[in-house]
Amino acid sequence: MTLQETSSSSSTVTIVLSPATQQPLFEVPCATPAQIDDAVTKAKEGFLSWRQVPFSERVAILKKFCSLFEQKKQQVGETIATQMGRPIRYAAGEIGGVLERANYMISVAEESLKDEVIETTEHVQRFLRKEPLGPVVIIAAWNYPYLTMVNNVVPALLAGNSVLLKQSPQTPKCADLFAETFHEAGVPNQVIQVMHTDDQGANYLVQHPGIHYVSFTGSIAIGKTIRKTIGNAERLTIGLGMELGGKDPAYVLPDADLDFAAENIVDGAFFNTGQCCCSIERCYVHVDVYEAFLEKAVAITQKYKLGDPNDQETTIGPMAHVRFADKVRAQIAEAVVKGARLLVQTDRYFPNDKPGTTYVGPQIVVNVTHDMTIMQEETFGPVLAVVPVQSDEEAIRFMNDSKYGLTASIWTKDVDKAMDIGNQIECGTWFMNRCDYIDPALAWVGAKESGLGFSLSKHGFDQFIRPKSYHLRLKQQ
Repeated sequence: MTLQETSSSSSTVTIVLSPATQQPLFEVPCATPAQIDDAVTKAKEGFLSWRQVPFSERVAILKKFCSLFEQKKQQVGETIATQMGRPIRYAAGEIGGVLERANYMISVAEESLKDEVIETTEHVQRFLRKEPLGPVVIIAAWNYPYLTMVNNVVPALLAGNSVLLKQSPQTPKCADLFAETFHEAGVPNQVIQVMHTDDQGANYLVQHPGIHYVSFTGSIAIGKTIRKTIGNAERLTIGLGMELGGKDPAYVLPDADLDFAAENIVDGAFFNTGQCCCSIERCYVHVDVYEAFLEKAVAITQKYKLGDPNDQETTIGPMAHVRFADKVRAQIAEAVVKGARLLVQTDRYFPNDKPGTTYVGPQIVVNVTHDMTIMQEETFGPVLAVVPVQSDEEAIRFMNDSKYGLTASIWTKDVDKAMDIGNQIECGTWFMNRCDYIDPALAWVGAKESGLGFSLSKHGFDQFIRPKSYHLRLKQQ
């Protein structure tokens, strides 16, 4: 488990474990059903007042949040490095992503949320007004704790909703810091509340009759459980948005800048120890440049430093929990038994990589086939499988041979070919000469089992509003 649980007669306590040492960091009391009821009641009250706050004031408050959050670089970095293990040299970089996304959503909020006027004459007025839903639940993930919160919290608040924020139990203090900053900026306590709870409490929360929408970022298994839970609730089904991960492919063509492609694909595979929904896990390389690409990718990989996330020299930290590391090792071991070959000598370059620990050195795997788990199931770790292909057609077939469809990338100088191939790939975001990046102006969306609904872009507000139609007859004709 990501954490350990202990219970008493009245409540459950979670014990958060350090990714670096696997030792306890701190305890977090979990909300009981009665406390969840109370929080939902407060959220209803908060919603009724927050929706009446003039839109310009809500915008001003969220701009102040951005200013305050930017000042918390050290606190943000410490919470990420300590609770999920990202190297401290990178941890505070999450602030930049939060600000980029929050500022963009603020900039397009007025246009996105204004009335849509259909007709205005002396006889008739017809328009759509975008009304907030009410209290919403946002469940965020541990791998990018602040980024997976900002994607939905900011548009939900701007639209006039109240938020019950449940962060992964691996990174609970990230949610605390996030909500505290909103409160400091002027968002009332009842309008955004952090809910620390266990699985039973989360199940109770998402089907609570006072909740009007649920947003979830995490695994397919848990996402499907939430959807089933909501569907079985004894009331009208509510809206649900889910971002569920990927098995993202890259395709390198013969005309690609190999130095640039290798550098970016390796970074896209191993940054954050590969614990990213849109990390590159499968790389298809045209046979004409396959060996040259491998040579460059292996050389880059061997330069990483695996170690303590609090060490400024560390470039790849531990996985968030030993069970995640065990899963990665199991996929690698199965692939090797089936004939795969490992190109990186972990005992030489990454001596901290030992069974039973959270430390997993970055690995490049070749001689893989699509019947291996490592090519079908999300690894969510520092592993890059590289496969030679003879043609574009073969690459397209391999890239689409997955139940996931979050992002995919092509590395080439030929824009027309990039567009032609992109039109044939089943994914939510198609990159050319880029990967592992979320553009807030574009919808973050998954195809197939990578998600339901979407976030960000000017359309990212749509999940947090309902259109209300107004048809006013002013004069009878």
